[in-house]
Formats: sequence, structure tokens, C-alpha cells
Amino acid sequence: MGEIKSSPQPILIRGRRSEMSRSVIIVGLLIGLLALSCAQLLPPEEVKTLETISRKLHNPHWKNISQTSCQDGGVGFFKYFTAHIFSNVTCKCSFANNTCHVRIIKLKGLNLTGVIPEEFGDLTHLEEIDLTHNYISGSIPASISRCPIRSLYLLGNRLSGSIPAGDFTLLRELVLEDNQFEGPLPQNLGRLTHLERLLLSANSFTGTIPESYGNLKNLIDFRIGGSQLSGNIPEFIGNWSKLQKLDLQGTSMEGPIPYTISSLKYLKELILRNCSISGTIPNYLGKLTKLLTLDLSFNKLTGEIPQTIERARHLSFLCLSNNILTGEVPIGILQSKRDQDLSYNNFTGSPSVSCQHLTVNLASSHSSLENSWCLKKGLPCSSEPKYHSIFINCGGRKMKFDGHTYEEDLSTFGPSSFFSSSQEWGYSSTGLYMHKPNAKYIATNTPSLNITSPDFYQTARIAPVSLKYYALCMLKGRYKVRLYFSEIMFTNDHTFSSLGKRLFDISIQGNLVQKDFNIMDEAGGVGKGIVKEFDNVAVLGSTLEIHLYWAGKGTTAIPYRGVYGPLISAISVTPNFDPPTESVSTIPHGKSRLPTWTIVKIGGCVAAAAIILTVFVILWKRCPIERQKTLEDGVELQARRFTFTELKDATTNFDQANKIGKGGFGTVYKGILADGTQIAVKQLSPNSNQGNHEFFNEIGMLHALRHPNLVYLYGCCIEENQLFLVYEYMENNSVYHALFEGLYILDWARDLKSKGNLMNLVDPRLGSEFNNEEMIATINVALHCCNYTSKLRPTMSAVVSMLEGAVVQEFVLGPNPSSSNEMDPTMNEVFQSCLRGGARLVEGSSNDSSATLDPSSQSSFMPPDNEKGRKWHSY
Repeated sequence: MGEIKSSPQPILIRGRRSEMSRSVIIVGLLIGLLALSCAQLLPPEEVKTLETISRKLHNPHWKNISQTSCQDGGVGFFKYFTAHIFSNVTCKCSFANNTCHVRIIKLKGLNLTGVIPEEFGDLTHLEEIDLTHNYISGSIPASISRCPIRSLYLLGNRLSGSIPAGDFTLLRELVLEDNQFEGPLPQNLGRLTHLERLLLSANSFTGTIPESYGNLKNLIDFRIGGSQLSGNIPEFIGNWSKLQKLDLQGTSMEGPIPYTISSLKYLKELILRNCSISGTIPNYLGKLTKLLTLDLSFNKLTGEIPQTIERARHLSFLCLSNNILTGEVPIGILQSKRDQDLSYNNFTGSPSVSCQHLTVNLASSHSSLENSWCLKKGLPCSSEPKYHSIFINCGGRKMKFDGHTYEEDLSTFGPSSFFSSSQEWGYSSTGLYMHKPNAKYIATNTPSLNITSPDFYQTARIAPVSLKYYALCMLKGRYKVRLYFSEIMFTNDHTFSSLGKRLFDISIQGNLVQKDFNIMDEAGGVGKGIVKEFDNVAVLGSTLEIHLYWAGKGTTAIPYRGVYGPLISAISVTPNFDPPTESVSTIPHGKSRLPTWTIVKIGGCVAAAAIILTVFVILWKRCPIERQKTLEDGVELQARRFTFTELKDATTNFDQANKIGKGGFGTVYKGILADGTQIAVKQLSPNSNQGNHEFFNEIGMLHALRHPNLVYLYGCCIEENQLFLVYEYMENNSVYHALFEGLYILDWARDLKSKGNLMNLVDPRLGSEFNNEEMIATINVALHCCNYTSKLRPTMSAVVSMLEGAVVQEFVLGPNPSSSNEMDPTMNEVFQSCLRGGARLVEGSSNDSSATLDPSSQSSFMPPDNEKGRKWHSY
């Protein structure tokens, strides 16, 4: 048999496989070409535009953008970090020839930089741009108006300039909060009749809201808080019939509340805080059945709370704090479980509730003396004052620093609350963090911040609007107040979280000590501590008040919505005196030291005292040489002799800040002695010519005077040729205001005298407890002492003689300095000096200075209740 040869079959198989591979490749190419022909593609020019936009915004998150990016699940566009930090592009692919166009661009919280590219205007189907929370600067390019834009979100950037005048005819939402825009609001926005949300808060817009905005009848949400807008709250707001949220707080706009708001039946939030609104609360506000939040705090509202508000069960938050509301707090409000703030008003009655009753803040809300200590004005001590220092770690735990123990402050009360720590200290927080229902009121250090000691900078107490800390039951005297701050809610980098700006005012004892305080600016950055020290703070009663108040300025939504308002890390209060070993004796609270007297009798007393002092000073000016000799001769003086050093220390070296008036015979300063006694020091003019013995006899006579309606002369001091008189100190209104301004009580009294009806001046509550003849004589003496012309006023000896029974001379009225144009210039100067600080009307047991004298047409004069306990004096 012959040899069998190998078959060539494998060669055939390899050839067939090669042919098959080529066929597969060809088929694949054909399928690919078919698929490509059916793909929904972005036009090449839009791809190029997106690449340009990404490059100009320094956006690292758009990678490998192609024509198919819209179809491939957002490949190259989509990047998700959190619900508030992400990148996404949405396309619409229902156009002819399977073409896609970009419809929505969202680049939120990515810290993009640069300016807004004008190329956005080349995306002809773009309906929404969201660049919230970035680091973008510059202005809004007008080219965007070329897009059919419906929503433009630019919150939380560094944008500036003005809103462009482009024609955004389809615009429904414009959100520009927390930027640096300025200038007037553009009139043309009033033509954007499709607008539903217009959020412009936390910018620097000026002027008024243009009348053209009355055409925005589709508005649902309008916010302009924290801007510099002025003018009245416009009536045309009533045209916004679909409105649900209205925020005008913190502007320079003013009331009254327009009645047209009553037609806004869908209104849910009405924020008119700090808008200088006066008058009463409109009844119709309680009838807005959709209203959930009503904030009318820090205005000048008077009258009672309407019953419609009391019955408005739909309200979830009501803030009427810091007004002048009166009447009794409705029982329905006290029983409600909603968050309510009625603090710092003038309510009457004696509710048997605490300052924090359920969810109602009633701190310092009542004017009655019978209420609980924390309901009363100024939070007076309910027992003996005994404290002389406090140390609080605001928002933190108990700790030691610099040899002192700082008490913990960990209260977790919600919005508008009051807390006290055993009547040693307390705080009152006012306001609600809007659109942040679960807000916390204690801030903690941002992890990225490296904060050095002390540890109390790791935490802080925050409040939406107002935060008042109280040092309670304090001894009288002067104190040093240290306030510790550190900004721990922003970051110290070039991200949007670093763009936050916190501004608030600082007041101590009711005196504004720093306006628009910015922690970051003062401390030199975020996470750095700053101590603000205020020395010689006087405690005249028993309470020291530290008030931090947000007036609406600064950002409100960086790094997230609801970050604003005052923030403080710690407080220390230490005495500038050596505390006594025992408590200081005080007058029991709720008791008045003074009886009720008629205004004319009091006027007579103070005028008599003024004449005494005037005569003494005139005589004293006659002999400056003998005055010093009197001291050397050791003339005996029953009144206290003060040293010049005592008065210098008490008045802080006669600091101008302690100056309370200047009259024709000298300047008056308030001061506090080392033992806490409050005094008024009158530094008399040195050009005097009175003899020694006469002068000291007069001082002794003044010192010996005792009357419940005259301030007490403690004594005097002589330093070389300079004389100082030291009086008991009283505050508030002036004699001129009570006697001459507004109601012209003296004109009324003189009118009654001319008609022979002097007895109509007598308070009918005195009944028959006086002698008619003595009362007539007293009134006539008072009229003499209150003469406009000083030369026609009687001397002190004449006053005493008349009151002892001598015949009272016929009253001759001098010229009225407020109306006469022919008044002697010298007399006018003396009179004006009196207006500037010569005489004072004060109240011994209340801070209320709103005396009301009503010379009505009735036949008798009835002094109002708040005239009780007042003292008259002339320094």
C-alpha cells in the first residue's frame, strides 16, 4: 500500500474562520453605523458651548463631554455628592432628526470660581440654571435673556452689580439671595408677569419697591429682607393674590401694615420684623386662615392683642416681642401649644404663669409690680441682691478658665424661649429660624477649623434675632464685662462656606456699644477668638443686661439656610469694687417709696428747689477768694464733704459719656461711688462771688431739706476754686417736657386761674384731705415758681414766707420763651440751658418714662397712674 498523504482540511478551516471574522467586523460596523444613525445626539455647537462653560467656571466634574452624553445616562455630566452638592445636565431629546438640546444645568455646592459665562446665552433651549452655593463673582450677563429661561438660581455666591435689564419674559423663579447686588430694583422686573418666586434677601438694594411690581400677580414667594430698601410698605402688595410668603424684615421700610394684605387669602408666612410699624395689630391678620407664621416683633405696636389672633388656631408661630402692647395676655394664647413670643411688652394683669409658660416666652413683658420677677420690666431681683460676678460657657459644659469656673449653658429650648439658672443668670432668645423647623440653638466647631484654647470657643449659643443674657440679683456698682466670640459656623478657605457674613449689634444696659459687629473681621478670620471688653458698666438696680441683636444684615443661607443671628461663646462679669461681706440692703420689690402728689404741687417744689440753687450760685459767685478761706477756717458743715478723688473716680474722670446735662451754672455728671451709691455731680462755674459762711449755710439748709418729692443733696466738694454739689441721682424725663411740651399743662393751669377755677387742678383722689385755703396758696406759689421769666420768680425766703402764711403776691405772667420772639437773649440762653439738662422728671420705681398729662375739657385734673412714685429735681 502506498503512503497516505495528510489532508489539506485545516488550511480550509482557517480560511473560513478568517472570512467569518471579516464578516463579523463588517456586520458590527454596519450595526454601529445603524445605531449611530438612530442615536439622539447633542449638536456639535452645544458640546463646544458646554466645554467652554465648564472651562470658564473651572469645573472639574464635566469630563469626556460628547454628542451622546445626554443618551448615556449623563456620562460626563452627572456627579453626585449629597442632596445639595452635585452636578447634572438634563437634555430634551424630542426634536427632529433625533436631536437633543440642553434644558437644565445644575452645578450646586461645587465651589466653582470665575464669572458666569456669557455662553449660557448660546444654549437656545436652556430653561433652568442653578449655580447655588459656589464661589462665582462678577455680574449676571444680559446674554442669558436670550435663553427661554424660567428658573435662575444664584444664591450664595459673590455676584455684584445690578440685575440686568434683559427681557426674561418667561422667568418664573429668580433667586439672588446672599450675594453683593446693589442699586435700585429694576423697573423692568415688573413686566415679568410669570414670576412666582422673587427672592432678593441679603443684598444691598436701595430705593423703594417700584410701583411696576404691582403687576406681578402670580407671585407666590417674595423676600427682600436685610436690604437697604426704604419707603412705606406698598399698598399694591394686595395685587399679589396668590402670595404665600412675604418677608420684608430688616429693611428700612416702614408701616403701617396696608389693609390690602387682608385680601391675601393664601398667605402662610408674614415677616414684618423691625419695620417701624406703629398703631395697633389689625384684626384681619387673625382671619387669614392659611397663615402659619406671623412675626411683627421689634416694632412700635400698641394696644391689645386682637381676639382674632387669639383664636387663630392655624398659627404655628406668633412673635410680637419688643413692642408696646398693653392689656392682659389673652388666656387662649397662654393655653396654646404653639410657639409664641410676647416678651418685652407692657401687658397688665397678673397671670399665674412663669416667664417660659409651655411654649410662650413672657420675659419682661408686664408693667405691673405684682407679677413674678421675670415678668417684670428689667427682671428685678426678688430677694436681696448678693452676686457680684458671673461666668458662663455659652452653649457649652462647665469648665475652668483663668482661675474661674464657667457655668454650663446647655439649655435646648426651641425658638423664642427664656431660661434662668436659680436667679443667678438667665437668657432670653427671640425669633425663629425661617425655613429650618429643626434648627439647633447651640453651634459646635466646624471640623475643618483648628481652634486653640480656651475650650469655650468650641461651642456657642446662637439665636435667630435677639439674644439677651442677664446677670441677676447683682450688687450695685461698676463692673467689667468681657464677651468672648469666635466664628465657628463658616470656613476659612475659598469655598462658598467662607462667604458667610454674620452681623449683629451689641448693647449693654440698654446702651449700644457696637453696631454691625462682625466676629470674623474683628478676630482676623474664622475660628479665631476675640474678646470684647467693656469697663465701668453700671448696675443701678440689680440686673445687668447684655443684648445681642440681629438687625437683618449679613447672609442668611451660607453654608446652609438658617445660619445668621447673634453668636457668643462665653461671658464673664467681674466687679470693679471690693464686694462687701454681706448682701446689700434693698427696698422690697413691688413697693413704691413715694406717695401720689398732684403735678402742680410737685412743680412748685422743684421750682422752689431750683430757685434755692440759683440764688446760692449767684451769691457764691461774688467772693471766690473768701470761699477758699472758708475751707481754711474750717467752717462747720453738716452735709458730707466729698474729696475730689472720690468724685473723679465716680464719674470716670468726668467722662463726657457720663455727662447728663449742662445748665447756665454748670455741668451735671452721673456717677457711682465706691459703695455703689448712684449720684449726680454738678460742677458749678468758678465765677462766683458768694461769702464763705453764707454759702455753707445755704448748703447746710439744702442738705437738711427732706421731702418725698425732692431729691436729696448728699453734700459738696471744693477743689481749689471749683465747687461740686453731690445729689441723689434720678433718671428719665425733664421738667420742661412735663410742664411745657406737647400738652402745655402750665398754660392750662393759668387758664384755670384766669377763670377763677384753681381748685380744678387738685387731684380729686385727695378727697377732702386738705385745707382749701392752704391748697390755693400752694398753687399760687407754684405758679410764681414756674414763671417763664426768672426775674419774676420768688426767692426761697419769699417762698417760705408765703407757705408760712404771708400774703401771696398777684401772679404776673412773664413771656413764654417757646413762643415769644422778643425774649431777652440772655434769658433765652438760660432757658435753653434748662432744656438741655437743667431739670429732670424721674420715676423712683419704674423705668417707664412715658408720662401723660391730659388737660382735657373736664372740670378736674386726674393724674394718670404712671405718675405715681415720681421725683422732681433740678441739678
